[in-house]
Amino acid sequence: MLAATVIVFREVLEAALIVGIILAATKGVEGSRRWIAMGIAAGLMGSALVAGSADALNEALAGVGQELFNASILVVAVVMLGWHTVWMSSHGREMAMEMQRVGHAVSVGNRPLSVLAVVVGVAVLREGAETVLFIYGVSASGEESRMATAIGCGLGLLAGVAIGTLLYVGLVRIPTRSLFTVTTWLVTLLAAGMAAQAVNYLAAAGILDVETQPVWDTSPLLEETSIPGRLAHTLIGYVDRPTVSQLAAYGATLLAITGLARMTSKSA
Repeated sequence: MLAATVIVFREVLEAALIVGIILAATKGVEGSRRWIAMGIAAGLMGSALVAGSADALNEALAGVGQELFNASILVVAVVMLGWHTVWMSSHGREMAMEMQRVGHAVSVGNRPLSVLAVVVGVAVLREGAETVLFIYGVSASGEESRMATAIGCGLGLLAGVAIGTLLYVGLVRIPTRSLFTVTTWLVTLLAAGMAAQAVNYLAAAGILDVETQPVWDTSPLLEETSIPGRLAHTLIGYVDRPTVSQLAAYGATLLAITGLARMTSKSA
């Protein structure tokens, strides 16, 4: 549940901030709210279609082996989470400035109001499609039930919309840089944990021949199946009996995402 909450919160907050920038830049423009609402609705409908396609893909590939399918979903989710983190580290500010320019151009009459629906719709669709993929990765990890994942999605959605709304109306003063730094680290650790889980599925499917002997055993101190252990597993990918392959996948993913994010951030 916690993994789904973190991912959905991050994606919804990004979409809410984009919508907030557009709303602020077109404040007072007659008809702008209607076009923005149309864009949000179109983006949500597109995200629903993506979710339906993912369900169809799941059914079509059901015969190839559940372990292999789950590993594939996890690997794709890790790559997408990493790409998203790296891209936002270098283009986040640029994207926000572009949204301001579009809103200003509409407000002074240089661009039609329909542009608002297109810009907002694309933003909502992008974040929604990424959310669908990431949630499939969480489900493929087998760590949470569908009910827990659904509850986590609901909590993340409510929290993202609430924080985005409060930031827009100015009721809270949370530095967005600090907020996204915290969520970026959470998402990066989630991706590293997914990579370690993918190694397990690939080994179970016979794709990887890896050592199954644990490097250490911290279960007497903190069992992975306990409530604190599951919390640590979700937040930082904690495993009480990790293998060499799991540690290698976890460390490589962590280093790759953070290293590339720093490189692109400096170049930007």
